[in-house]
Amino acid sequence: MGTVNHPEDLYCAPDGAPTVPAGLHLVAGLTGFVDAGGAVAQVTASILDGLEHELVAEFDPDVLLDWRARRPVITFEHDHITAVEPPRLALHLVRDELGQPFLFLTGYEPDFQWNRFVDAVTGLAERLQVADTTWLQAIPMPVPHTRPISLTVSGTRADLVEQMSVWKPETQAPANVLHLVEHRLTQLGEQVTGLVLLVPHYLGDTEFPDAAVTALSSISAATGLIFPTDALRESDREFRARVDEQVAGNPELQRLVGVLEERHDTYMEGNPVASPLTNVDGEVPTADAIAAELERFLADRRSDGDAPSD
Repeated sequence: MGTVNHPEDLYCAPDGAPTVPAGLHLVAGLTGFVDAGGAVAQVTASILDGLEHELVAEFDPDVLLDWRARRPVITFEHDHITAVEPPRLALHLVRDELGQPFLFLTGYEPDFQWNRFVDAVTGLAERLQVADTTWLQAIPMPVPHTRPISLTVSGTRADLVEQMSVWKPETQAPANVLHLVEHRLTQLGEQVTGLVLLVPHYLGDTEFPDAAVTALSSISAATGLIFPTDALRESDREFRARVDEQVAGNPELQRLVGVLEERHDTYMEGNPVASPLTNVDGEVPTADAIAAELERFLADRRSDGDAPSD
């Protein structure tokens, strides 16, 4: 008989792993498929760099990761390697700004063994007796940066869907592995919330600080946890000033952003527009049209040395 591959074999706990109290919130955000505006990456950095945390469990990249597609990053100094930074997928016990503990699952989205991974995550949630699960994703959409970032909210929390979900499509789309986790938890009768941010498509390849601020604020609304956002808000003021300067100096870009604003505002007023993303003729400015106009802004930002680091 072949070896039985149990879901719990995908991860291991380090020596001295902390005791996890029952009834915590589980927050999850994985990168690898799409992370518009760098929302998940920035949230991860903000939480792990700014809050006290301990490693609870780490998943095995040799089982879950395609190393040739997502290679480790090395630091090379003159004639030798000084550091290797492999991708990590791990569960942490974190304390928010008020000292409230919660669990944070973050890292790469697995390339392989999705069903076992889903079983592993839902099994961990059951074993650790989590109160609920809230997961995060950010996708690019033709919406203006001059309006608040909107969300699509899914899951079992009807109150959050009613309060926070602006766009409620009926569609088919490629799944994030956390969609599968949400679906499984729903089937098991557990509380779960998916927060999908709709980020301006022409800023999708940047690190847009407001995407992270909105993400953290949305997680707070779902869980009551409090996160540090002052540094992100300051970065966002500087980022927006640079973008607005670029827009003000380009009439074509002003027109394109104006079309997005008009369509967004019409949708938010409750008028019969099928989507905030298209007008009545079904037309939108292309991502390339706007991105080309912002190319110089992004190049200048990198050359000035103020581009966000990884």
